[in-house]
Amino acid sequence: MLKTATPRKRQIGARLADRFRSTRAMTELLIAPLSEADAVLQSMEDASPAKWHLGHTNWFFETFLLRDHMPDYRLHNDRWPFLFNSYYEAEGERIGRFARGMLSRPTVEEILNWRNAVDEAMEPLLDDPRFTDLIELGIAHEQQHQELMLTDIKHALFQNPLGPAMFECSGTYACSYQDEDHSYIHHGGSVQIGHDGAGFAYDNEGPPHQVILTPFELGRRLVNNGQWQDFIDDGGYRNSALWLSDGWAWVQKNAISAPLYWHENDQFSHYGWVKRHAAQPVTHISFYEADAYATWAGGRLPTEFEWEVIAREQDTAPTSNQMDGTEHLLPEGHADLFGDCWQFTRSAYLPYPRFQPAEGAIGEYNGKFMSGQVVLRGASCATARGHSRASYRNFFYPHQRWQFTGLRLAKDI
Repeated sequence: MLKTATPRKRQIGARLADRFRSTRAMTELLIAPLSEADAVLQSMEDASPAKWHLGHTNWFFETFLLRDHMPDYRLHNDRWPFLFNSYYEAEGERIGRFARGMLSRPTVEEILNWRNAVDEAMEPLLDDPRFTDLIELGIAHEQQHQELMLTDIKHALFQNPLGPAMFECSGTYACSYQDEDHSYIHHGGSVQIGHDGAGFAYDNEGPPHQVILTPFELGRRLVNNGQWQDFIDDGGYRNSALWLSDGWAWVQKNAISAPLYWHENDQFSHYGWVKRHAAQPVTHISFYEADAYATWAGGRLPTEFEWEVIAREQDTAPTSNQMDGTEHLLPEGHADLFGDCWQFTRSAYLPYPRFQPAEGAIGEYNGKFMSGQVVLRGASCATARGHSRASYRNFFYPHQRWQFTGLRLAKDI
């Protein structure tokens, strides 16, 4: 059995330097149980090896803060940027994404030593207000990769017939919320959408703008495994009338008949194979599946604007099931709009009116991906607590489902 790392709580509202240090420590906490062989696994091109995430998040700080703003800084290894650049065209050539699993070197130990060197070099910048925005972006970027690292290694370990666990299971599953009948009600009208306040936000969350909504309701509860099993039992995956054309072609081509990681009455998790509970929110589904289920259930997916308006009234911190360490990396079913799983909307990922990406390589962070993807809102059980907010826009391609993705239903009223 792999050793379980000890969870650490992230300090929401702590000063920037403390949040930088705790975020860096959390990344290393999450990777601690992995062997060198585990850390280099790449199970598909959408996923990256855990070791690559460890290096890429370090490359981000070394490149955009130390290299660009400390004249006397010298790169730890001037060959490594080619390995750990992700998609920044302005930063030059890089290894193909499909080939990241071939990086047997540098070793995890070498990358951890590099991280220590970068952390030490970052200290003079942490309390300098000139670099606050870039450091905030780097922290948020690393938190994103914590979630990606967790979901990528889950997909990799799933390929092993032994079903190995990454962490020891710390307790039994318990659903804390059972109300299926109530909904949030909104009477429509002109509303402001987008981030417009203090605190960090990504550029794709703005500028704030007005949107007209018609009256709608949004389910208080995420669709759960029991409801999804009813969809399966009623022939949901065999009824072409429920599916978008692209979705039906995807189902047929890939012989899809259940959410990813389901097998009989079990599901694969970071704790190995565990019993699947009917009350747990369903997760690891594609947009195509979410849309088909909504059609079958007589509802629809909400727009991202409907979701945001309701979410502004919710508190994201105290009870929602988000990532504080390694203990609760399974959807549980809480009375929160945030946590458990990212929720599909019916909205295409597009720029808001007057959106302008930042200049330089940092401007490639979000804007270049505004094509062919759909927006998800909320947060998951693998999202660092405090990372998300009402205006946060996650996005994936319609067929992707290796992330903790689920849904709640909306209806017109």
